[in-house]
Amino acid sequence: MKTLFSNFKGDFFGGLTAGIVALPLALAFGVSSGLGPSAGLYGAIFISFFAAIFGGTSTQISGPTAPMTAVSMVIIAGIIAIYDGSVEKALPAILSVFLLAGLFQIGLGVLGIGRYIRYIPYPVVSGFMTAIGAIIIITQILPAVGYYPREDSTFVNQFKPEAEELILENILREEAGEGILVLEDFEETINRSNEITAKAILDEARTLASWEASGVLGVLKILPKAIENIKWLELILALATIFIIYGFKKITTIIPSTLVSLIVVSGIAFGFDLEYRTIEKIPEGFPVLNLEIFTSFKYSAVSPYIFTALTLALLGAIDSLLTSVVADNMTKTKHNPNKELVGQGIGNSIAAIFGGLPGAGATIRTVVNINSGGKTKLSGMLAGIILLIVLLVLGPVASQIPAAVLAGILITVGISVMDYKGLRAIPSLPRDIKLGPLSLSSEVLVMLVVLVLSTVWNLVYAVGIGLIIASLMFMKKMGDLTAERSDVKPLLKEAAWPDEKDFPKSLKREVFIKHIKGPLFFGTTSDFQQLAEQIPKTASIVILRLGRMQYMDQSGLYAMEEVLLELRKHQILPLFVDVLDQPRYMMERIDIIPDLVPAEHIFENFKKCVRWIEETELIDKA
Repeated sequence: MKTLFSNFKGDFFGGLTAGIVALPLALAFGVSSGLGPSAGLYGAIFISFFAAIFGGTSTQISGPTAPMTAVSMVIIAGIIAIYDGSVEKALPAILSVFLLAGLFQIGLGVLGIGRYIRYIPYPVVSGFMTAIGAIIIITQILPAVGYYPREDSTFVNQFKPEAEELILENILREEAGEGILVLEDFEETINRSNEITAKAILDEARTLASWEASGVLGVLKILPKAIENIKWLELILALATIFIIYGFKKITTIIPSTLVSLIVVSGIAFGFDLEYRTIEKIPEGFPVLNLEIFTSFKYSAVSPYIFTALTLALLGAIDSLLTSVVADNMTKTKHNPNKELVGQGIGNSIAAIFGGLPGAGATIRTVVNINSGGKTKLSGMLAGIILLIVLLVLGPVASQIPAAVLAGILITVGISVMDYKGLRAIPSLPRDIKLGPLSLSSEVLVMLVVLVLSTVWNLVYAVGIGLIIASLMFMKKMGDLTAERSDVKPLLKEAAWPDEKDFPKSLKREVFIKHIKGPLFFGTTSDFQQLAEQIPKTASIVILRLGRMQYMDQSGLYAMEEVLLELRKHQILPLFVDVLDQPRYMMERIDIIPDLVPAEHIFENFKKCVRWIEETELIDKA
């Protein structure tokens, strides 16, 4: 406890400042997610507090972040659509996925996966972050101009026929599941169809309208209609918020400009009794446990989202550990990556049980905390406590915040989260691949693929595809480099190694020396398999120098077997020199050693191999 309170003053001001910065962002992320401002606030409270206690970075401030909210939006929208647009019915399933993501994070930390996060390629992260920024900016256009598709009767009415068909289809599906759908007797179907009221059709049509206008493509599709129905007051509030956020930074950075814009614009709108749209009402009192996660749990509702939950966990891990690196650089300390993942997982799990959004380590809030004097875990705990006090005391006041103000805040968040460093580097990166007549940079290609697919299709799949493409390109490059260093050349053309300079001239015509430099794996097997074809017809012995072949995978193992069989077919004797432990173990597993290359044909060094050739007089016998 002495260590925890050793820097109380600095931690208090650090936590206070970080909490103030987190407040408008938490509300904004909650609104944009579809679960309401309270979800963002609950997430910020519990993740900040518990991730600080159990995490491995002393100065980390955690809570909902732009990337985590963007992925959460996809999950929330998908599950709500399954439950006919009812957030209340869908909430247990949504929170179950968030809880699962938190448990996955704990598992990643326990298994020690934290140290491997750094191997995710930069182009994948860059494309993803830029896509997150684009998604946030575009999806906030509609609330910024005051247009809500489900409230536009003209737009909603287009979906009424489809809504009626969908309701009837659901009735038939229910009857089929209950075993009462009989072709000769539709009496039950007719009775149930009478329950299809105009209100039920309207509700379903509104759900379909919201789904049609969701996502980047949905917003772009409906944008002309939004411009036709623009509400100028909402747009002015959003633009004023953006203007103050950027303008106030030029005056001072001591007070967070986001908080200033929230207070000033909301105060003017409320003080002058303007007719603006408010955010959803924030529940008063302490957050309540959502036990329906457990009592109403259905595996079928969560199973389609297991991979998505894992992706959410990995994204939170990346987000948090990148922030930990920033904190280390600022404080000259060293974080514990696996402990940090456990802490983030505990925070996300508890937040889910209380109905909060998932989150991660937040870079801006962490930097603010450090600059304000925060040095220990107490600062992160205090940030969560301060947000809880705001919830308990100022909940009714916060409920009067204009929705357009939070849209303006999110637009600036979207602008700031984009990876401009990666975008600026596009023209200067080497163009190392060709697609038809085009020369492109492989790293730019990966970044653009992730960016485009994330923006217009699916964040989760886009990252997966980006990782696969980046991995394949990396393996191709490594294979090319290895093959380039390990060209199959006659001894007269290949640069001799130092111990080969005194190689007897009488042997050069019939002894072929092959240098294998680097791993023999699936990326290099095609070049290696050409060995048998490129050996001079005068050769009767091949010396394979394996001292620089540190690794052999299964593809390389079978390639070696094929080459050795081909050599034996042409009555060429293979000799091994300096076989390392891992390749030897692999070749012994399938009996390459000793069936194709017996122990007496394996030598510790090149000199012993040459001496053996001379002593056995194999060349003379040939």
